[in-house]
Amino acid sequence: MDIRLDHIGIAVNSLDEGEKFWRLLGLVPESKDEEVADQGVKTRFIPIANQAQEPAMIELLEPTGPDTPIGKFISKRGVGIQQICFQVKDINLLINKLLDSGITMIDEVPKLGSKNCLIAFVHPKSTGGVLVELSQSL
Repeated sequence: MDIRLDHIGIAVNSLDEGEKFWRLLGLVPESKDEEVADQGVKTRFIPIANQAQEPAMIELLEPTGPDTPIGKFISKRGVGIQQICFQVKDINLLINKLLDSGITMIDEVPKLGSKNCLIAFVHPKSTGGVLVELSQSL
């Protein structure tokens, strides 16, 4: 499988507050935030390095309301790492492979996520307690 770390998602109360630490490290957010209405979240990506290849990123996730997935996450667990995302070449192939191996998926069918990518989540009970996102660029 061709796979790479794409980003680590961090739930925050505010994108502006959430980025302050990362700016202190010299990391500069991308110029455009994105709201993914279907997911109830506003996102801001912060590239981790300037490289010829696409760098892995920090993704800050601000809920658009308390009853959204990120709003509920913050209410239950507080701010912090919410998920780890891996970019894959063929998300449907990988989902089928995981399902065939007995892995529990939250999303058995990919859906549209931020940055014009197809996304699907693996249930934390199959990953040792970590929410894993799979992402495929369109």
